[in-house]
Amino acid sequence: MAHPDDAEMACAGTLIRLAQAGWQIHIATVTAGDCGSQTMGPSEIARVRIAEGTRAAELAGAEFHCLEEPDGRVVYDRQALQKSIDLFRRIAPSLVITMPMSDYHSDHEITGKLGRAASFVYAAPNASDVPVPDGAAVPFLYYCDGMEGRDRMGTPIEPTTYVDITDQLELKASMLACHESQREWLRSHNGMDDYLDAMKQHSIERGRQCGVGAAEAFVQHRGHGHPADDLMLEMFAHVERAH
Repeated sequence: MAHPDDAEMACAGTLIRLAQAGWQIHIATVTAGDCGSQTMGPSEIARVRIAEGTRAAELAGAEFHCLEEPDGRVVYDRQALQKSIDLFRRIAPSLVITMPMSDYHSDHEITGKLGRAASFVYAAPNASDVPVPDGAAVPFLYYCDGMEGRDRMGTPIEPTTYVDITDQLELKASMLACHESQREWLRSHNGMDDYLDAMKQHSIERGRQCGVGAAEAFVQHRGHGHPADDLMLEMFAHVERAH
């Protein structure tokens, strides 16, 4: 993800389901969200937001990581990509959820590009000085939903996969509520008056689209080299493919 709270907005319900199914979960952000305050300086708000991200991850039994690239100024360069690859080498993910490459925030878009690139190359022996872990391979790759289910131009996103999170919605909300520092920031900067309610309403709308109480939506990356079968569809009986 790009910032602490992005996972909680877009895919935490699915992460909770994966954890409940026995998966080891990692939540990683490219930045610490050091631009996300009207009153605190960058170092102070970064410390606060890393702590919030850590607390939220713990609620899902997940481990939190931060690459500490500058908020609002994420670029696709060798440094950011190498940090991403090195993290993947330490984790050896078999399923990756990253951000959509068309979204309202350029940090999100570049994070999606970093996630895709690191997913494809991390298992190559010469890609990192971090030892190649056992079982390293190109993982399943999904892009999470854009804000309000729209791309950078405001066009509705067409999901390939929905995940039923009806039973996980309240815990997802508790994870998002850990990011208390963002309440005033989102109100003043993004015009989002209640981020918890906005998340719930969007989850309910995605659920309506696939016939459940609440859901999260994804677009699977099925490009060459990546697994093309829908792993989440196979894992969860309550996952429905979009039509």
